[in-house]
Amino acid sequence: MLIYPLVFDVAKEVVSRAYPSDDVQTCKTLKAKYGQPLDVVAKDKCFYFSYAKENLEEDEDEDDRNISEHFDFGLFGSVGNSEYGDNTGKQFAYAYKREELKAKDCNADILAQQNGKEDNPHKTKHIEANDKALGYTQYSRYSSSDDTTTGIAREFDSQFYLDIIGTSHCRSRTIACTKQEFEQFKMLKLAKANVITCHQKWIDSIEKQKQAMKTGLKAYRYLSEGVELMKELGVEIDEAELVRCNSTGLTIYNPVNLASMIKGMKNTTMTREQKIAIRKEYEAQQKVN
Repeated sequence: MLIYPLVFDVAKEVVSRAYPSDDVQTCKTLKAKYGQPLDVVAKDKCFYFSYAKENLEEDEDEDDRNISEHFDFGLFGSVGNSEYGDNTGKQFAYAYKREELKAKDCNADILAQQNGKEDNPHKTKHIEANDKALGYTQYSRYSSSDDTTTGIAREFDSQFYLDIIGTSHCRSRTIACTKQEFEQFKMLKLAKANVITCHQKWIDSIEKQKQAMKTGLKAYRYLSEGVELMKELGVEIDEAELVRCNSTGLTIYNPVNLASMIKGMKNTTMTREQKIAIRKEYEAQQKVN
């Protein structure tokens, strides 16, 4: 995502104002001289940024002047207002690293497929497999020094650590920024949320196509109808691979009409291959730069 490094550059500027490099180096020097008691510098990738509103509404008081929010640059960083209590971080990570998860025979679409459903063994099994494949444990760690992530997640997160003074949780060290900078941080969350939304819509479309195909195939009485459907969908298949299904009371779908309906469910705005190509092109440019 092109916006990631751009917004992180803004974060670097904001954090460096709060913790000047000279001060950070002084703390590191003192720690080297006096040891653990002065170990107050750590690298972190999540921050509470805050700005002060110039004007208050009629029903607001001074307690409402400061607007603050948690921003996590990590792969599994929350997209919502919560620090660690929602699934948006996993939704983004699975969608953004979908090809990497597929290469490891994992189901990157599990959260989208199970959207709105209660937790169940099938869902849990695939979530655990995805987390393991990406090297994610849990976000109970706050700095790089004790980060327990590995592999893909650790490699991604390593790009976005900054030196901060004070090793307590990020809520206790809110960092001041301007309204414009704050809005840029919000733009990153919005971009990540759009990845989640697009992925969800795409999977919903696929699930509808699958359901339409299942309903149609169950209704067919003859093998030739299934073969005709495959041809209409542009799928090359040997007749021996199809199993004849009998129907009891289901409407018989005309193969041509069913194929047309399924094709019409597809996202015609941008194909999956186009999205992958765009992302690969960007990542190639990043390696060159």
